[in-house]
Amino acid sequence: MSSTIPGPVQSSMHRKLSEGLNPVFLEIRNERVDTSSKHAHHSAMRAVGGGNGETHFSVTMASEAFNGLTPIKRHRLVNGLLKEEFEQMGLHALSLRLKNVEEAEREGLVQDKSARADVPSCKGSVI
Repeated sequence: MSSTIPGPVQSSMHRKLSEGLNPVFLEIRNERVDTSSKHAHHSAMRAVGGGNGETHFSVTMASEAFNGLTPIKRHRLVNGLLKEEFEQMGLHALSLRLKNVEEAEREGLVQDKSARADVPSCKGSVI
């Protein structure tokens, strides 16, 4: 996959998720980069600027903010933070993989919760 400069939707998502949930791991993948032909028929893609290529994303994130929350509550929390992107910026589809830090450590997403490094750069673009 080739890296591109993130657009306004991806940059806004990264900022809001980083500030709102203080993740120890955050990966935002612009699915439009690899699957544009699959989504060309969607109305968001036919909109002005074709959605600017920023309509379909997947997010993998690990955060202590997810402790004690069911998967649906985690999704609602993230969707709430990204309300503006859905309503005003053309975000059309969002796939979420949300873990608390303990779950992420078990799955190998993060190595040590005490060593919080800078949040990794996004896939599909470099932040």
